[in-house]
Amino acid sequence: MTPKFRQEDGYTFKIYSNEEERMHVHVVKGGHEVKFWLEPEVELARNYGFGEADLKKITKIVEQYGNDFKRQFAAHIGKRVDD
Repeated sequence: MTPKFRQEDGYTFKIYSNEEERMHVHVVKGGHEVKFWLEPEVELARNYGFGEADLKKITKIVEQYGNDFKRQFAAHIGKRVDD
């Protein structure tokens, strides 16, 4: 199961349930994908095809909704945010 956390400007923000426990979010659009760590702070983990302009937009969105993404991640995985 891959829950969608948010959709904005054509980007889909989601996680993959079978990955590591460290909080993160994947962003996909047009065959490209990027992964951001959410803890201990927002940080680019991997980029598969997005250019600099897209990365800047995505980073702003992830930073803006980071706490929401953490709560959604925790709810989906079953981990408290303050663990």
